[in-house]
Formats: sequence, structure tokens, C-alpha cells
Amino acid sequence: MLIGRDKEQQILLSALEADESQLIAVYGRRRVGKTFLIRQTYKNKFAFQHSGLSKGNTKEQINEFCESLRQYGLKNFVEPKNWSEAFHLLQRLLAKKPKGKKIIFIDELPWMDTHKSKFLESLDHFWNGWATEREDIVLIICGSATSWIINKVIRNRGGLHNRVNRQIDLQPFTLKECRQYADCKKLSIGDRELVEAYMVMGGVPFYWSFFQRGESVAKTIDRLFFEQNAELKDEYDALYESLFTNANSYMSIVKALSTVNAGMTRAQLLTATKLSNNTVFQKALRELEQCGFIRKYQAYGNKNKEMMFQLMDPFTLFYYHFLEGKNSRDEQFWQHSLGQNNYNAWAGIAFERVCLWHERQIKTALGISGLRSNVCAWSYLPTTEEKLAGATGGQIDLMIDRADGVINLCEMKFHKEPFLVTSSYAEKIRTRNAIFRERENCRKALVNTLVTMYGIVNNMNSDVFDNILVISDLLST
Repeated sequence: MLIGRDKEQQILLSALEADESQLIAVYGRRRVGKTFLIRQTYKNKFAFQHSGLSKGNTKEQINEFCESLRQYGLKNFVEPKNWSEAFHLLQRLLAKKPKGKKIIFIDELPWMDTHKSKFLESLDHFWNGWATEREDIVLIICGSATSWIINKVIRNRGGLHNRVNRQIDLQPFTLKECRQYADCKKLSIGDRELVEAYMVMGGVPFYWSFFQRGESVAKTIDRLFFEQNAELKDEYDALYESLFTNANSYMSIVKALSTVNAGMTRAQLLTATKLSNNTVFQKALRELEQCGFIRKYQAYGNKNKEMMFQLMDPFTLFYYHFLEGKNSRDEQFWQHSLGQNNYNAWAGIAFERVCLWHERQIKTALGISGLRSNVCAWSYLPTTEEKLAGATGGQIDLMIDRADGVINLCEMKFHKEPFLVTSSYAEKIRTRNAIFRERENCRKALVNTLVTMYGIVNNMNSDVFDNILVISDLLST
């Protein structure tokens, strides 16, 4: 059963009603459900379907393409020597199909573009020289290598320039969609456990498919990552190596970002990773952002426009906290870690990432979804001289700077019970706000906003928060 994806399905189905041939690009990270979406939407009624071969050379890719041609009805042909001849064979196959829309689905297209293969040139000629002269072709190209699809096809400077009719950037599930998925599979997962699972796996449908009825989230995480033959034990390396050529630079960047919650500047990243400041480094940053592993934002009040880079992928954050370099023989490691210091430190950061992934839901709950706003963060670390003079620092991990003269200063707390606002915590919030207002000369109204699981305990300190959002708000849309 297909969960969510209504907008994406509408895009795919609308191509069947168009008066001209349609080229649609579908991209998104590994395991996010691209192939499942396309097959479910079109009910596997393809005139031709093919998937690129992982790590295959040009000859192997063309051989596999020929096998797909045979499976879809093309017989007695001379083996092609190159991609140009291979696409001519595809034209022969399609010309024999009955009247009506002919849906072509080519999956993992980036893998087919091997070194000096002239694959893109041949695809360009197939589309511009043949398909666009017809009205009955719907070509769906798909790939996990998001940056390749964007840079080589969507932003193509050659014959494919502006040829893509529609594009689908398939995002991970939201918490609401994960809830729908869990309910569909009749999984007994409470809201807190649902959020905890999201903090580990994000909204990647493939990872959620491993959950089983009658098994707790903690037991599932142990089975997937910590048991002797854990099913996803090697997923981290496979994930990055499938998406990026020469993945080591990419992994160096996310490893450095996993150590700092608010993120790093470009200069700080170069120092931390010891990578060269060149086009390779810039390409890695750009492609990690395109794939949703990191986000780029400008810290509030940053006068020199220097951008910050922050790790956003929950699974990567989980990996560096609990898996990288660890060889625990405890097959119940996760169940034994719940509530421990290392778990609590990670949970605070991971819950903040969940909130950042649900920025739209937070704005909706605050009633500001239609208002222009900028989501950013702020921090102030006093110098040694300032500390001697009595200055203290401050940090705000999520700010919603609104066009109506208001800034929501968001605190995010992952607790299994209603959050207790102590006198010292309330004073910390007030002091931080005063430091922020003074340091940034801010004249906007500051609205303290708490995002937590089950609200707060009402006491003499709870009025420090103007808005309180709970898990149901994140699950709402």
C-alpha cells in the first residue's frame, strides 16, 4: 500500500493526459521509495522498464539494457556496440507497441552514465530526435544520486536543457506519514516510540519496513544495528557509496558536523576535515545539501553573511553517536542504553533535528504558515576578556524570524513526561533573551516557544513560555 505521496502521484498521472511526450525526473536519497512510488502509480504497466547496474562498466550496462529489451518483446537483434545503437533498438521496440501512451521507466539512471560512454548524448538524441516528435511517450528517469540528476539532467547545458517537463524531489516521510505507515502495518507503536524511531531512522520508508508486529522500537533497533548479524549494520557505508563518487570526502564532512550541534562555517569545516579548499570540497557541500544530509543557513545577526552548515540526517547522526568505531558485543545495547547519559545527550540533539524536519508543521501549529519567515539559529560565545568582565554566552537552536516583527525562540525538549520548568531553567531563558536582545540590538517581539512531547507541568515558572507545542502538533499535517 502506498502511504502519502498524493501530490507526487498526481504529477505522474497527469503526464498521461498531456498532449505531448513527457520527460519526468524523479530523485531522492537511497531507500526513500522512488521505485515503489512509480511502480504503484502506474500499476507496473510499462512499455519498457530497466534499471542501471550498480558499478557495471559500459559493456555490462549495455548488455543489461539488451536483456530488458528482450524481456519487453524485442527479438532477433544485433547486439549494440554503444548507447546510440541501444537507444535505436528501444525505438524499434516502442514502435511495435499498440497505440496509446507508452510509459518508459529507467531506474538508477546515473549508474548507466559510465566514463566516456556517451550515455547522456545518446539519451539526448533519443529524446529530442525521436520522442519529442511523438505525442505518446512518457519517460520517467529516476536515481538515488540526486546531485547527478540535478546537475546532469535538470540543469543540463546541452540538448536536455529545459527538456524536463516535471520533477519530483521525493522526500522522506513526515511523522504523520510514519504514523500512517505504522497503523497500516498494525504496529503497536506509541507516539514517543514513534518519535524515537524517527530520531534514529528519519522518515526513510525502507528502514520502517523492518518493524514487526509485537516488537518494541527498542528491540527493533537492537535487531537492526546491534545484534551479531544485524540487518542494517553496513547501511552507512552502502548509503554514502551509492550516492557519491569518492564518498570519503562526503563522510569526512558529515563526521565533523556530527560533533557540533549548531553546525560549522566553511572555514571551520576545512580545519576539522583537513580537506583542501577546492572545487571538490565545494561540490561535496553542494551535493550533501541537495541530498538533504546537511542544511545551509545564515546565523541570526551574522553581518558578514557567512553561512553555517548543519548535519540534518537522523540516521547519520545516530551512526556517529552509537555505531562508528564501536564494537559492542551487547546484543541489547539499545535497550540497555535507554535513559543513560549518552542516550539522553543524543536524544536532545536528535529531537531538535526532528523539529527542524517538521518546520512546516510547527509554523502551522503557531498559525503563521502563510507568513514570510526565516528559520535560523543564534549563538554567542564571549571572549576571555568578556568572561572576565562577567559576560555569559547563549544559544538558540531554532528561531523563526517573522515578517510581522516577531521572533519565535524555540526550545525543544524530548521528555517521556510533561516538562517541568524549574526556577533556574526559567531564569536561564530570561537571561538568554536579554543577552540576545542586547547583543543583536533586537527590537522585535520575542516569543518563547516550547516544543515537547506532552506539554508542561503548570507551576509558577511555566509562564516563561508563550507557546507550547506537543507531539500531536507535529503529527497534524
